[in-house]
Amino acid sequence: MSILPNILFAILLFLGIGYFARNVKKLIRNIKLGQDVNRKDNASERWKNMVMIALGQSKMVKRPISGILHIIVYVGFIIINIEVLEIIIDGLTGTHRVFSFLGGLYDVLIGSFEVLALLVLVAVVVFWIRRNVVKIKRFWKPEMEGFAKNDANYILYFEVVLMSLFLFMNAADYHLQNLPEVFGHYHQAGSFPISQFIAPIFDGMDSSIVFMIERITWWLHITGILVFLNYLYFSKHLHILLAFPNTYFADLNAKGKIDNLESVTNEVKMMMDPSADPFAAPANPDAVPAKFGASDVQDLNWVQLLNAYTCTECGRCTSSCPANLTGKKLSPRKIMMDTRDRLEEVGKNIDLNKGVFVEDGKSLLNDFITPEELWACTSCNACVEECPVNISPLSIIMDMRRYLVMEQSAAPMELNNMMTNIENNGAPWQYNQMDRLNWKNED
Repeated sequence: MSILPNILFAILLFLGIGYFARNVKKLIRNIKLGQDVNRKDNASERWKNMVMIALGQSKMVKRPISGILHIIVYVGFIIINIEVLEIIIDGLTGTHRVFSFLGGLYDVLIGSFEVLALLVLVAVVVFWIRRNVVKIKRFWKPEMEGFAKNDANYILYFEVVLMSLFLFMNAADYHLQNLPEVFGHYHQAGSFPISQFIAPIFDGMDSSIVFMIERITWWLHITGILVFLNYLYFSKHLHILLAFPNTYFADLNAKGKIDNLESVTNEVKMMMDPSADPFAAPANPDAVPAKFGASDVQDLNWVQLLNAYTCTECGRCTSSCPANLTGKKLSPRKIMMDTRDRLEEVGKNIDLNKGVFVEDGKSLLNDFITPEELWACTSCNACVEECPVNISPLSIIMDMRRYLVMEQSAAPMELNNMMTNIENNGAPWQYNQMDRLNWKNED
């Protein structure tokens, strides 16, 4: 038997996994550009979040139709690709259905894979109709243009092709297994509840042609899986992998709790301490940030950058945002997409300049996200509550607002007036402190 197919398969596998590993390394590098933040506390709660939300899809089913369909596609696609392990072993060693020694268990596995493949095809068709025929509004917001609009369809087509190749491969295999004479190494193995209904198309066809069809679909199936794997880096479907670390490292604080800047807290404490020397150097210079808030992706923390890469672009956040619903420009989904786009731009800059970022005259603020978008946010946390993978667009919005206020004094006039009143009058209103209780004397 020629070993050439095995060598070609090894080369294909090496190139596919090698390119994927290269992109994973770049992904980790980009995420590490963010500021450090400690997310190692309460490990038990973090594991629970990951199991319930990323694995169990608990937040997806809050919208039952899309949630249940997503679970079918997610579970089906992942479980079916368990077969990839068998394909890899067969491709490297020249065997065929190497796990068939499992007997009845193998029959159950292959049978369940086929049923799931059919369910995935049905779910994908429904998803396509919802997106392209029904045209659900959240899929057609202004930020969903170009690649962002087409990306979801590309993945749906990918899944149709991969599941179809899987079923046709099995159908040809089933036909060859049931020939009166043994053809090659196609021994009886597996149960084919779906593809056995496709197999009759091969009746009367020369066995060598059926063999060629089985081999072609086998090669296309594994090649398609490797192409899909490497497409993930460029797609919103990177969340297939990143949803797990993203839910694990998510903020465990109660929604609505906004973290304080340590440097500001220390400054206030010093101002309130009558024994403190206001002109003394800070006890810990490292605790004083070079910049208050964030104007570019390097100013955000690494979890926020992980959030940006994990965004599914599903639009649940934007469809629940009261600011967006009232016609304002803010879209939490766009905040995450812009952050990811800018981070990718910074990463390419580093790649082109031998590992060093060269100032490009651009920033996340203004070039990607406008102050108008930031100040439209009501800080209601609807976007955080709705996100199926625990992303927090609000944390990025708040950090960028901090920069506008504390670094540029660029808050809206109403907010500046309020802060001036607090400074002068001890309250948000433009009344003298001595006049606060005048209302008590009114008839």
